[in-house]
Amino acid sequence: MMLHDMVIVLSRPQEAGNVGAVCRAMKNMGLSKLRIVCPGHLDPEVIRARAVHAGDLWETTRVFTDLPQATADCSLVVGTTRRRGQRRKPVSLSPEALGEYLRDKPGKAALVFGNERTGLEAEELAFCNLASHIPADAVFPSLNLSHAVQVYGYTLFRALGPVSAVEGTWVPLDQAGINRLVCSITDSLETLGFYKQPGREEQERFFRDVFARAGLSRREADYIKNLFSKAAHLGEKRKKEQHPEA
Repeated sequence: MMLHDMVIVLSRPQEAGNVGAVCRAMKNMGLSKLRIVCPGHLDPEVIRARAVHAGDLWETTRVFTDLPQATADCSLVVGTTRRRGQRRKPVSLSPEALGEYLRDKPGKAALVFGNERTGLEAEELAFCNLASHIPADAVFPSLNLSHAVQVYGYTLFRALGPVSAVEGTWVPLDQAGINRLVCSITDSLETLGFYKQPGREEQERFFRDVFARAGLSRREADYIKNLFSKAAHLGEKRKKEQHPEA
């Protein structure tokens, strides 16, 4: 993965000054793709003033209504959070570990930052495939939004750029493709009577996270899809043979 493959996503930002400072931090570190989900009222003049010479980055920023839309073309979605808990990811990488992890991974990745006051909500983090945190003093661990982006930007710049991209044939599925694969698999499992008890939603989230981290190619995804489809077809065929009157 290269630096230009990184997408910075701000979810529900409220402070125009913070957004402008994020633009400046990103441009310092060679990051150019900024996306915003459900922003509050943001004064563009304040943003441009705080961005200083990174105003062009603000002009190309894209706005979305939800996180799935903002990350649909990404192979991996990483949520930034300092919180731990039952509904949080069991594994969280430091910025340095994240940079090392992404270095040999193809495709495009989204790095998601939550609201300035509350961070990422549990549902937003559950949508992400991986969690990352910035180690900080336990007495005061909360970082300003633009400062957090600067830390990640510097670390990713050191890990991912600038070097020449290597052309290859391995293109991993984006989030939209992963979702289609997961739906196909769970549809096949449902045909087999797998979901007589609740649990499909949890299993879909499990498959989605695993497939994103694996970086499946289109060919690998089709192979997996066909395996489950064939199993469902054979299950239906056997059911009809055993109960021809049904």
